[in-house]
Amino acid sequence: MTRAPTRSSRALPAHRLALAAAVLLACGHTQAADEQGSTAEPFMLGVVTVIGKREKAQDIGAVGNERVASVIDRKDILQFNRDTIGDALNLLPGVTLSTNSRNEKTIAVRGFDSRQVPLFIDGIPFYVPYDGYVDFNRFTTADLAAIQVDKGFGSVAYGPNTLGGAINLISRKPVQRFEADVSTGVGSEQQRKAALNIGTNQGLWYLQAGASRVQSEGFPLSSDFTATATEDGDDRENADRKDTKLSFKVGLTPNQTDEYAISYYRQDGEKGQPPSTDPAVARYWRWPYWDKQSLYFLSNTALGSTEFLKIRLYRDEFDNEVDSYTDGSYRTLKTSGRGSVGTGRSIYDDRTDGGSVALESYRLDAHALRLVAHCKTDSHAERDATGRENTTFEDTLRSYALEDSIDLAPAWMLSLGVARHELRPDKVFSIGNPYSLPDTQKATDAQAGLFHDWSPTARLYVTVASKTRLPTLKDRYSQRLGTYVENPELSPEESINYEIGYRGTPWPGVTAEAALFYSDISDKIQSVANVVGTRSQMQNVGKVRSAGFEVALRCDVGDALELGGSYTHIDLDNRSDPATRLTDVPGRKAVAHALWRVTGRLDVIALAEHNSSRWASNTVRLDGFSTVNLKLAFRPLVSTTIETGVENLSDSNYALADGFPAAGRTWFLTANYHF
Repeated sequence: MTRAPTRSSRALPAHRLALAAAVLLACGHTQAADEQGSTAEPFMLGVVTVIGKREKAQDIGAVGNERVASVIDRKDILQFNRDTIGDALNLLPGVTLSTNSRNEKTIAVRGFDSRQVPLFIDGIPFYVPYDGYVDFNRFTTADLAAIQVDKGFGSVAYGPNTLGGAINLISRKPVQRFEADVSTGVGSEQQRKAALNIGTNQGLWYLQAGASRVQSEGFPLSSDFTATATEDGDDRENADRKDTKLSFKVGLTPNQTDEYAISYYRQDGEKGQPPSTDPAVARYWRWPYWDKQSLYFLSNTALGSTEFLKIRLYRDEFDNEVDSYTDGSYRTLKTSGRGSVGTGRSIYDDRTDGGSVALESYRLDAHALRLVAHCKTDSHAERDATGRENTTFEDTLRSYALEDSIDLAPAWMLSLGVARHELRPDKVFSIGNPYSLPDTQKATDAQAGLFHDWSPTARLYVTVASKTRLPTLKDRYSQRLGTYVENPELSPEESINYEIGYRGTPWPGVTAEAALFYSDISDKIQSVANVVGTRSQMQNVGKVRSAGFEVALRCDVGDALELGGSYTHIDLDNRSDPATRLTDVPGRKAVAHALWRVTGRLDVIALAEHNSSRWASNTVRLDGFSTVNLKLAFRPLVSTTIETGVENLSDSNYALADGFPAAGRTWFLTANYHF
């Protein structure tokens, strides 16, 4: 059935110069970026990449870098008004957006969801410990220098659970004595936003701080939306939000090789959850708080001229509450049911403590060796309105990895990696359902990548990576409001990811990338119905194949025009159960943009996107859609930009998930100033 949407004085080592050139150039240090106020430099301690010994800065800069990761730079974040991480990621080929039943913005990378492609900030895990998910609509991009996305193949330095890749948010690092930027804006449905970033680099030490806030009453629906009993159209019901983000970093650089930094992030959120437009499944939920904070330490210490020690230590806290109401008036708590559900309030208290130690060595000729050890403890506690603790779960995850990048010849590099992971359950408590601790689980990853510099400006590569994902606390223990039977003995998911690709500059003024990819996924964790009576259970029953290709191109047409675009084709095949649909991923996605520099002070920017149809469930298929965004950017001063624009210009009525229509036509007005 098809359903239409319802609305020291020592020289800097060569490898670090190479990495710096890679990311700095990827982060868009062009005149256009400076004109838009992009003064953000990347925090190099936060970059996670496969390293090489004899990379030359000019070669890396021309190609992009030696990795196969994609990078969203600060220039694109500003140019296309990507205010949240989810919207920024959507610019990339191979990445698609969706919405889950909690109306959270989710992503998929070549068909892998965010549990399988986890989120990091400066290489620190940043996902919710309980279920591995993240609401990508909660986090703003105002304090970021770039976002790197590894698809299928990536450094083993990330640690475990990168089954389909990794997403790493790279924070800023100041380079000037004083630098700052500020922005403010308004938009549809009383949207108000503001951000301030300020930094100083005094040589021996540096400091970077940022603050941002986004607030709105919701968003308008398309004029083509058809009202239902739970959504009357016009403005989306219960869609208000408030999100405040603070960031702070202080660093010490005693010489040109050593660096030590402490960072703190805090995200405070409050939001409504729009009900499904299908009255039969509508939930009347509100989140009075959705708060996350992280404190972490990163360091790089030279142990002589050929070895370097890198340390990451972190503490992450996630607290939230969801209140369930009887109807759309949001006045009476829904107190039927058991446990926390029976009080109408569910309160989560999650913690992660961990760290990693990496030793990098360049002592052996033509080798760049990296040995990494990770350890982290995840804990989850759920309380009800009376303060009673209904569930407590705790795991410890250890990982050991070895990586070697070998210069085979001047134009050839081979990267090899292997990792061993161990998941040990420490505590399991659930009211009314006592059981003993399950066994420790183990998993092994291995990968290889061959890179060839075809020319000074082009690189070919082929990679293969055998990856795993150990099950989350929710996968193993959640009874999902009494409708599921827990399964503590769930095994890891496994995938072998293959990729052949190209990236480089085929002609002056043109950058391009292309990739063919194939993933063979086994033991995928899926829901099996009616295991005990009508109750379902999560089991390792899935065998899935993901195959496709990506292409992306950007070019300058003279001095006044820039054109670019990308196309993704992906085919998902449920081999274990062909009758069960794989959901939330469109088979085709295309993005195109045009930047017209009308004058030295005025730009016109257009961004178009098309998604083909997608399955929302086994019986519901959502129609494909196309949207166009248009923006004018005026620079009265070199340091000031005033922007206004319209998103979803044609007011298309579409949805990323069944029952959750996307915004119709919206407008915005912003002002940016950097100094």
